[in-house]
Amino acid sequence: MLSSSLRASRARAYATVASSSSANVASINHGQPTSSVTVLVKAGSRYETKPGVAHCLKNFAFKDTEKRSALRTIRETELFGGVLSTSLSREYIALTADFLPGNEAYFVDLLASQVTSPRFARHEFQESVAPLVQGESTAAYNDPAVLALDLAHGLAFRNGLGASLFASAGNAVTNEDVKAYASKVFSQDNVAFIGTGVDESLLQKLVGEHFTATGTGAASSPTTKYFGGETRLAPSPESHAHGPQTVFIGFGSSSVSPELAILSSYLDPTTSLKWGQSTSPIANLVVPGTTIKSVYLPYSDGTLAGVIIQAHDAAAVKTAAVGVAKAISDVKAGSLTGDSFNVAVAKARFRLASQMEERASQVTAVGSKLFGGSQGLLESLPSVLEKTDASAFSKAASTALSSKATYVAIGDVGSLPYADELGL
Repeated sequence: MLSSSLRASRARAYATVASSSSANVASINHGQPTSSVTVLVKAGSRYETKPGVAHCLKNFAFKDTEKRSALRTIRETELFGGVLSTSLSREYIALTADFLPGNEAYFVDLLASQVTSPRFARHEFQESVAPLVQGESTAAYNDPAVLALDLAHGLAFRNGLGASLFASAGNAVTNEDVKAYASKVFSQDNVAFIGTGVDESLLQKLVGEHFTATGTGAASSPTTKYFGGETRLAPSPESHAHGPQTVFIGFGSSSVSPELAILSSYLDPTTSLKWGQSTSPIANLVVPGTTIKSVYLPYSDGTLAGVIIQAHDAAAVKTAAVGVAKAISDVKAGSLTGDSFNVAVAKARFRLASQMEERASQVTAVGSKLFGGSQGLLESLPSVLEKTDASAFSKAASTALSSKATYVAIGDVGSLPYADELGL
């Protein structure tokens, strides 16, 4: 009886409504002990009008508005026991307030003012935003794994999804650039208010009271097309990564690809039980000093999947890369069948379903519905995977893996292998 009641109380309730201001509004409420409201803006790096401007706009969050100074925002949030955060992806900028139930009116008002009346004060850009952007970019460029993934997107998709998440010194963004970008993306068709642990009707009412759209029209980006390619980067004192030797091997698609989700799970060397043996064909390549991480990144109209290999010795990376390339080649030839295929599908379904337990993933999934009119990606993929059989997978995977690989090598480029040396 207790477990049944808990299941009932945790059943997700999704509600999508239009407020009087015509903003997109949704609520996810299954009795959480805390509440949150996220303003999700279609203003990720794929939509930016100048390289790095989305990164700068993200860091302008919770600065001075016409209603509140940044200091007042911080102090009042502390008084309510709330937490403010912001994030940038290739598709969205998210401004989130987490708080105790009962404080919805204040935080909806605060969030609405961030997109309706930001001041974009020049001194804040110079003294706070620009240094923070520079610091985040420097940290990214000095993390080989982060840098490899960023470069991989550029190779895989070039424009749109290929745009970097990080501003660079070579593309100076000004305060006026940020203001111009904000005026374009802070429109009623581009903004959604998504609550968790918040009553639907209350959220609709509050958004209607506090959000007044300043324009119409949705952001657009080039149609996603997968290209692939290879790049090699040796560390330099100025801007590039220092750390382990790193190789990324991946493939992409110009659609949401369940086949790449299955491939990613099949290659994932993570064990289901500590000290246990993974069923991954590359599990034996994970030796002391070498790490291998499987990556699966689905977007609204594209997918990038692959493997990041890191070690302090270039020879160790090469050995692991040879093994990964052989495993991919075997899958391309149709080797993934039977129990191995069923295990890979089950792992992929579980990984995607478990992500939906995270609040940020729920918000992104609902946002995909609101902006695209289709079922959220993370929600729909597990059911699609369940219906995928080995024969259909083999054909689709063979086609996907016959395209040009996306290959990034960072470190000792004289010793790290080239893509064609691996048969990619």
